[in-house]
Amino acid sequence: MLASSMVLLAGCTTTTSGAAPTAGAATTAGTPTVCAARVETGSLPDWADAGFSGDARVPHVLGAKGDIVAVLFAHPLRQHRKDGSNNKILWVAQAATTSPDPTAPATLVITATLDGTDTTVTREVAGGPGPSIIDVPQAGCWRLDLRWSGHTDTMDLVYAP
Repeated sequence: MLASSMVLLAGCTTTTSGAAPTAGAATTAGTPTVCAARVETGSLPDWADAGFSGDARVPHVLGAKGDIVAVLFAHPLRQHRKDGSNNKILWVAQAATTSPDPTAPATLVITATLDGTDTTVTREVAGGPGPSIIDVPQAGCWRLDLRWSGHTDTMDLVYAP
């Protein structure tokens, strides 16, 4: 008996400011999913540029709701950094006059899922959005569910091998 199988490979491509994101399709339990990462290289949003001088142009990714930005000090992000550097990300949340849930913990909880798989990891940034080192176990496109101080947002980040 001859068995055959099909392998579906997914890709995720980063783009620069002004370009539309490209996405790779994969399947999870037969349902197509799309992972799109959009790395901007233009100016940071006004609410996120405190501490930066002049017209700061650093790689960054804005959350889907626009409530948080990931400033990428290591770009591209990598699964293995052989040069001794690390995957430093500065998380900057848009200031809110009132928290949706004042009893919610300030810790930024990141639940990351590798696109097209069941692989999920959780990372925490104590004290809420701020500087962090975020590593993942595999290269690929990771969908991040971000929760802090009663707020939520999502974004996709690509980690190269």
